[in-house]
Amino acid sequence: MELLLERTMYATRWLLAPIYLGLSLAILLLAVKFFGELVHVVPVVWEMKESELILVILSLIDMALVGGLLVMVMFSGYENFVSQLNLPAGTDKLSWLGTMDASSLKNKVAASIVAISSIHLLKVFMDAKNVPNDKIMWYILLHLTFVLSAFAMGYLDKLTKKAN
Repeated sequence: MELLLERTMYATRWLLAPIYLGLSLAILLLAVKFFGELVHVVPVVWEMKESELILVILSLIDMALVGGLLVMVMFSGYENFVSQLNLPAGTDKLSWLGTMDASSLKNKVAASIVAISSIHLLKVFMDAKNVPNDKIMWYILLHLTFVLSAFAMGYLDKLTKKAN
């Protein structure tokens, strides 16, 4: 009975595979939005103020960072929790595949969230005249929370690795 229970529990990891496949679709949606934004901006770029163009560029950078985060979570999560990727010989392989355990993935996700939050905060500062001061304060506090959380997770990870 115990063996059946353990094998069943172990097999349920495959329920994560469709979720990681769903992240592939999310990347596709992000790409559609990215190129839609480009198509929207190109015809009016000459009429835009520099600050408006910078805000659009920051949005594009934000989407690229989110896309990278999705790829990282999708592949590392699949390799850590479902199965190793069996890529054919001669296929380009991302250098970090197979090297990121769950702990390092968590830290990379936290660092990515801080980077994405930084872009959002920069966008708020670029448009500060249109954002109420109390909202700016909340954006800053939220960003600092992300920064402190990422630092704390990294520090705790370092402590646990030293203990081993």
